[in-house]
Amino acid sequence: MAKEQQPNWSDVLKRRIANSKKDERSEEEKTAEETELFTKYYTEWRGGSDKDKSYKNIPRFYYRLPAEDEVLLQKLREESRAVFLQRKSRELLDNEELQNLWFLLDKHQVPPVSGEEAMISYEAYLKVGESAGPKCKKFFTARVYAKLLHSDPYGRISIMQFFNYVMRKVWLHQTRIGLSLYDVAGQGYLRESDLENYILELIPTLPQLDGLEKSFYSFYVCTAVRKFFFFLDPLRTGKIKIQDILACSFLDDLLELRDEELSKESQESNWFSAPSALRVYGQYLNLDKDHNGMLSKEELSRYGTATLTSVFLDRVFQECLTYDGEMDYKTYLDFVLALENRKEPAALQYIFKLLDMENQGYLHVFSLNYFFRAIQEQMKLHGQEPVSFQDVKDEIFDMVKPKDPYKITLQDLVNSCQGDTVISILIDLNGFWTYENREVLVANDNDNSSAADLDDT
Repeated sequence: MAKEQQPNWSDVLKRRIANSKKDERSEEEKTAEETELFTKYYTEWRGGSDKDKSYKNIPRFYYRLPAEDEVLLQKLREESRAVFLQRKSRELLDNEELQNLWFLLDKHQVPPVSGEEAMISYEAYLKVGESAGPKCKKFFTARVYAKLLHSDPYGRISIMQFFNYVMRKVWLHQTRIGLSLYDVAGQGYLRESDLENYILELIPTLPQLDGLEKSFYSFYVCTAVRKFFFFLDPLRTGKIKIQDILACSFLDDLLELRDEELSKESQESNWFSAPSALRVYGQYLNLDKDHNGMLSKEELSRYGTATLTSVFLDRVFQECLTYDGEMDYKTYLDFVLALENRKEPAALQYIFKLLDMENQGYLHVFSLNYFFRAIQEQMKLHGQEPVSFQDVKDEIFDMVKPKDPYKITLQDLVNSCQGDTVISILIDLNGFWTYENREVLVANDNDNSSAADLDDT
């Protein structure tokens, strides 16, 4: 039997190629098919499927702000924000609804009375919540009740405390909506011009400012706005979060001027009152001897008790914004706020920057000696025996107790709660004298108090 002849593999390959259909697809189509197959097999390998596209369920969280030339989009955004704020405003309790809430709370008080305060139990509290309407629902929760629960033996809360809590919440939301109307960018912060407009339009609603002349309005607004920005914008970004404005007490101080019977003492201690604003602006005018509307270093040297050292004033004019070497009113306000509030971290930061000549973030012995030498020179001019720097240096480091025994940082000053004393020792002869004679001054105060007590008896 003849051996069967094996086919030539090359002939077989040629026939197969000849019989196969020619792939006429373009390169783009081939690439698309390749990508689709890869995605399919990769998804299967990972344990998913074609239908597993959970990433598409992530909500959109970024919306591009309209450009300056997109006028229609800007108008649409402004209108939509206005409608949103109006809707939020309608959700708040009005005066009639607050009165109705108070009536319901008073009706459901649970005896006995605690001192002079009417109390309410949790059961009665829930009943009031059911009757008060949908706007009040968010106030009648277990969390709010627990927050106001103190030491009542019957597990009740004070009706007055709860009502004040509701009033405070309503006020905060009203104020937030009011501030948001001035938020031109719609990003949750106010620029300097936005806050200026808010305060300018607020002035007619504050009875304590009725006596201000309209020509002084711009200076008053500048004075008020600087306090917000000095303390709430330490990085000098030119904008403040609305949340920060609501969280601080400045707005409370400003709106306190609605009280027609505000005491003289309260007005004098309130930066936003008319007497306070006139005092600050009057000091500025008195220092401006050449009446050019600006302060030179020589004019500023007469500030307060005129005992600030020339070295410190040099640093003020080196670091702060000036115009041809002179200081304007806005820069002067920052200066005043820093020196009048030396205990505050923002004020310490302002002055620390002036003392940190090499911008190293800390003060070393050379820095302290440089500034205290000017105090020693002033003491000589006043006929006093200069105090040894070594003694003062040791006292400063003992007061501050810095983490690094050779350096004092801003955080060290803040943590020590002695930053204002250290600052006064280094920049102000009167401040140093007060510190140096503190025991004598305390003894004199005690003697005066004792004498007053004897007079009373």
